[in-house]
Amino acid sequence: MKPIVKESDYRTIKNIINNLSPSQKTREVGQLMDELNLAKKVPDTKIAKNIIQLNSYFEVELGQPSQTIKMKMVIPKDANLAENKISVFSPLSVALIGFREGASVDWVLPGGLRKIKILKVTNQDQKELVTK
Repeated sequence: MKPIVKESDYRTIKNIINNLSPSQKTREVGQLMDELNLAKKVPDTKIAKNIIQLNSYFEVELGQPSQTIKMKMVIPKDANLAENKISVFSPLSVALIGFREGASVDWVLPGGLRKIKILKVTNQDQKELVTK
């Protein structure tokens, strides 16, 4: 399954990566660029509302052992785990960007290979998924 990303997200993320110092270019950053290069880029007005993108709220189930988490994907400077906001450079974000609600993704996260099921995606100012 090929990820789908908004053209503006692609440009934003690529610009952030291009401005990183060599020491900031982690394995996850490299994986993210690989995923973005493989992704189908679509005009912002054409992206489906149920696809994980920058500023998406999402709920996923991480398999074995099963765990459900609710997060928002943000640019690195806005990341704050206390507010359930994870950086697009995090392993989970790299695995999920561009995939739609209902999809399952197998990805190596800290702790090993995990099956990740996307349960819900919200892409407007709807914040019902993330609670403090």
